[in-house]
Amino acid sequence: MIDQAAIAPVRKTVHVEVPFERAFEVFTDGLTRWWPNNHGIGKKPIQKVLMEPRLGGRWIEIAEDGTETSAATIIVWEPPHRFVMLWQVSAQWKPDTTMKSEVDVRFTADGPEATTVELVHHKFETMGAEAGASMRRDVDGGWPGLLQRFVEEAERPGR
Repeated sequence: MIDQAAIAPVRKTVHVEVPFERAFEVFTDGLTRWWPNNHGIGKKPIQKVLMEPRLGGRWIEIAEDGTETSAATIIVWEPPHRFVMLWQVSAQWKPDTTMKSEVDVRFTADGPEATTVELVHHKFETMGAEAGASMRRDVDGGWPGLLQRFVEEAERPGR
């Protein structure tokens, strides 16, 4: 067996001024509302980004022509506290079912009207050293802006 050198996880935390049940709902069921429609791995332009809310469910992009592209598979589903996805995306940002980095997202109440959301993207070494390091760099730079969009959508009045 070949030992794989560990690649440090990417850890991002945001605070959102909504109850944790709402934060979970916006992150999962409301994905199309905050995920940028030009930020995907499938055919463009993207019409919707969906998460199938169940164990074994997929993170799916649906292009305007109806083409579906799966980016991840849910391997842990514990609403409204946590979910984990097997991120099946190559370092070239193409769908690839052999890729197996993981995205673990946890929602913790900070009182009745606030939530801490912690995202850990890890297991990059499963992609190989070069591809894993490349993916880690990309997501380390990408998740902060995406999470800020999530916070803005979750805190938007009237939703």
